[in-house]
Amino acid sequence: MVKIAPSILAADFNKLENEISDVEKAGADYIHIDIMDGEFVDNETPGLEMLERAHDSTKLVLDTHLMVEDPQNWLEDVVLSNVVTFHIEAVNTETADKIIDYLHERDIKAGVAIKPNTSIEDIMPIIEKIDVVLVMLVEPGFGGQKMIESCLEKVRALRNLKPDLDIEVDGGVNLENVKIVKAAGANILVAGTAIFRSNDRKFVIEEMRK
Repeated sequence: MVKIAPSILAADFNKLENEISDVEKAGADYIHIDIMDGEFVDNETPGLEMLERAHDSTKLVLDTHLMVEDPQNWLEDVVLSNVVTFHIEAVNTETADKIIDYLHERDIKAGVAIKPNTSIEDIMPIIEKIDVVLVMLVEPGFGGQKMIESCLEKVRALRNLKPDLDIEVDGGVNLENVKIVKAAGANILVAGTAIFRSNDRKFVIEEMRK
């Protein structure tokens, strides 16, 4: 079944708890939290604060996306998460293995993210160990971008390779393109602007799921 993960990067931080409660009531499955350090990507977010506030205000799955240099140095700070995804571009295989083991030892699902220009070949050494692959459909670091449709080829390839793998997509997903995103094989859909900027969040979530 397709899971919907509203990205609180697009929410109103001043009333974050209410925003999370609203999308939970609207039928969200996950809460997606972007942590940016201003180094791996240009922007910086109060991600750890968002994670703590989300943890205190919902029982939904907390899905944390680390857009940071040296993700291994952030692990102790994100143990409130249910899923933690780090970028393959920020680590070598040995470090990736250690991060995955650390997360699994704490019953946290481990995911790896790939940028639009990164090949799925780069994650093959760890593909059997991870729980989720996050395929970025835009360059990470900014919300509200238009989806790069060619990135869906990686989703198709991963789905053919691993029929049971959780494949998450992030970047520009909306009601106009959600059909082709799901047809490619994605089963976890991150959406920020499309949900939080809508006047009917329940309608958007239901339409994306079905």
